[in-house]
Amino acid sequence: MTRTVAKDQYTPAQEKDQFVVEVEQEKGQYTLWQILAIWLAAGAPMWILGWVIYPVLSQNLSAVDAGLLRMKLLTVGLIWQFVLSMLILYREEGDIRLGTIRRRFWLNNPIAPKTGQKDKRLWWLLIPFILLVFVLEFAAGPFFDGLWTKLFPFLAEPQGYSMAGLLAPEVRTRWIGAWNLLALQAVLSVFNTFLGEEFLFRGVLLPKMNGVFGKRDWIANGILFGLYHLHQPWGMPGNILSGWVLAFPAKRYRSNWFPIILHSGQSVFFIVLILGLVLGLA
Repeated sequence: MTRTVAKDQYTPAQEKDQFVVEVEQEKGQYTLWQILAIWLAAGAPMWILGWVIYPVLSQNLSAVDAGLLRMKLLTVGLIWQFVLSMLILYREEGDIRLGTIRRRFWLNNPIAPKTGQKDKRLWWLLIPFILLVFVLEFAAGPFFDGLWTKLFPFLAEPQGYSMAGLLAPEVRTRWIGAWNLLALQAVLSVFNTFLGEEFLFRGVLLPKMNGVFGKRDWIANGILFGLYHLHQPWGMPGNILSGWVLAFPAKRYRSNWFPIILHSGQSVFFIVLILGLVLGLA
């Protein structure tokens, strides 16, 4: 059994080498209503931006300009998630110092479940998880998303919501030298797969869901992550699967660097792709 040590009692050596179950985490678990309230606070702006503001502002825009608008609106919603995470952190901890962020959001080396000690060898587990993410992104996710929209066709992607038009062959010359597009993608990526969704779902929520869901907290976290994607409901099954793949290693090894790295693979892909467009290589 892991030993519980009060925050003001453990030594720097313990803090560095041994997993310490925070007394505040045991006593400060969220209730179901708190979990749902945070989920709603993170998701509602995205839903409003996607289903209310975007249709109004995208009227009479070309497919390319509509795609840019959607990117900008999603970026705003993701930045809000970071702000929300910091507000919650400040309310709970009284500050938002880097040390507090690292401790509260599990930004540390992975911890072996059996020994309770940090073990850098566990980073090798990223390899099978990366392969799993690859299978999920290119096989399992699209399959279940396709099945989902066949069962519920009213949840399929509406016309004008796809951002694929940004990459159409006939408009690629427009992006040569368009460093503003690359900057937009970079900001979107950072808040999508790191400071926004991961800080909120695996940083704020996951460590404090055990009191309601017990050992199944990572399963509940993945479901909440998938359902949060109501701004693009055609992909919710795939996002639930992604949520499980991201939440499981975070919980098992008490390190949110696992989901951040795994989630950021898509960010790297799109940044490289758009960089190729900007440089005229695509």
